[in-house]
Amino acid sequence: MAYLLMFVTLLHLITLAVLFIATMEKSWWVWSNTESSDLWYNCKFDNDKETWFCESSKETEWLQAVQVLMVLSVVFSCISLLVFLGQLFTMSKGGLFYLTGVCQAFAGVTTFTAALIYTLHSKEILEDSQEVTQGQFGYCYILAWVCVPLLIWSGIMYIHLRKRE
Repeated sequence: MAYLLMFVTLLHLITLAVLFIATMEKSWWVWSNTESSDLWYNCKFDNDKETWFCESSKETEWLQAVQVLMVLSVVFSCISLLVFLGQLFTMSKGGLFYLTGVCQAFAGVTTFTAALIYTLHSKEILEDSQEVTQGQFGYCYILAWVCVPLLIWSGIMYIHLRKRE
């Protein structure tokens, strides 16, 4: 049981780190090695000065929905970790980690919704940027999709995990 507890905790920390990277990094949509867009900025690389120039993304309703849902998923995953640590030290023997599991699964659902909205409405989100058909989804978008099953799976594992002495 100790190994399962360590595995679930490690999975939670890894998933939280990947989720944070997916939310904050600048690669949800990539046109080339010198131009990309994320949830917050559109960035271009200037070869002469060897630096990135970033401007705020145009605030569309779909982009705001994705931003809110990704931030909520990070918040729910953090809350889930804190609740887990609290339950680990205060819960009686035989108790289940329901609240932790529900928060973690809800983080997975919000990440799924954000990635799905970005998938279905990427043309509206990137309308003032370059031609959307010339670009492709970036690694942060892929990381968000990777987080979805990991968050839901760890939420289910938390729900079935019992505290033992």
